[in-house]
Amino acid sequence: MQLSGAQIIVQSLKAEGVEYVFGYPGGAVIEIYDAIFQLNKFKHILTRHEQAAVHAADAYARVSGKVGVALVTSGPGVTNALTGIATAYSDSIPLVVISGQVGNSLIGTDAFQEVDTVGITRPCVKHNFLVTNVNELAETIKKAFQIAASGRPGPVVVDIPKDVTQAMAKFSYPQEDIFIRSYQPVVQGHIGQIKKAIQMLASAKRPIVYFGGGVVLGNASEELTKFVRMTGAPCTGTLMGLGAYPSSDRQFLGMLGMHGTYEANLAMQNADVVLAVGARFDDRVVSVPSKFLKKPKKSFILMLTRPASPNA
Repeated sequence: MQLSGAQIIVQSLKAEGVEYVFGYPGGAVIEIYDAIFQLNKFKHILTRHEQAAVHAADAYARVSGKVGVALVTSGPGVTNALTGIATAYSDSIPLVVISGQVGNSLIGTDAFQEVDTVGITRPCVKHNFLVTNVNELAETIKKAFQIAASGRPGPVVVDIPKDVTQAMAKFSYPQEDIFIRSYQPVVQGHIGQIKKAIQMLASAKRPIVYFGGGVVLGNASEELTKFVRMTGAPCTGTLMGLGAYPSSDRQFLGMLGMHGTYEANLAMQNADVVLAVGARFDDRVVSVPSKFLKKPKKSFILMLTRPASPNA
């Protein structure tokens, strides 16, 4: 059965179990909006700005644990979406952002509402695609969801020229994960590195456990609490990590960083071993990196990842 590119997109979203699409319409994606209306299998949430659409998809992903989906048009539509995309990238939120693009024949001609979407989003996405052939559309969307949700989650942009949404092709959506040679995220800990980390913690004189928002997003609060109490080490958290560990517990030193507690910052600066769980070492936490490392310390980071399959 032949479907238009727009119909292939919405059928692919249906196959992924998408419940909500957040977006704002425009000429380059109008066929996709028509296909959403015709299929009527998931709900479109109309926002008043593309940035709001991506932020809403981000919030949905945080709350539901599923991949958030946003739909924006070409040119100013996708440039408006950049702030939301960058936020999701920094916080490791799984998103698929579908953007419209001018027709294939117009790409590179400075056409009306043409921007280099792949180029401008490259620094703040996990991956991005420009789909120039309607026959590659379904497989690309499958890859987008797979990449967004697996390993360390993040936003994936799928840029689709207008003529691709209008072209016809046979629809066949992959049922299994696609093997991507250049993308094989590690989701199992290396036993040798784990043993080395345990030895470092066991021999530490001033250890500290430093946790962040990844613990909250990974629903790992119970595991973190058990681990900290088992080791007896003090712990501190970022603003995004607050709530992951009981704030009334005697081992909790309070929030870390420039707005944190005196005790937490002293403990972090003077620790000889730092175990970071679901957090990053940004300037709000360590201030000046050279001064943070003035006193020798060993650090190892525990990243909370998702299985390779988004449905697992």
